[in-house]
Amino acid sequence: MFKANVEVTLRPSILDPQGKAVQHALHDLGFAAVGKVRIGKHIELWIEAETETEARSLVDAACEKLLTNPVMEDYEYDIERVEEPTAVD
Repeated sequence: MFKANVEVTLRPSILDPQGKAVQHALHDLGFAAVGKVRIGKHIELWIEAETETEARSLVDAACEKLLTNPVMEDYEYDIERVEEPTAVD
């Protein structure tokens, strides 16, 4: 089993109104040193695959078909071999 930690971010050319709102709120709270804020998503995937190559292929397919908007978002991830998760969802 593999675990992928996927980070999804807006492309640099895309405006981020949520990030701008957080930046203004931080400044209002006294965090004037914060210059720029961009908001993204963190997604964890547990993947049953025999090889890391197979797991990476599944992560790429999931990101391209569902987890990201390829017009507006970029993604990157790291992947590691893990034991099966113990938490029940």
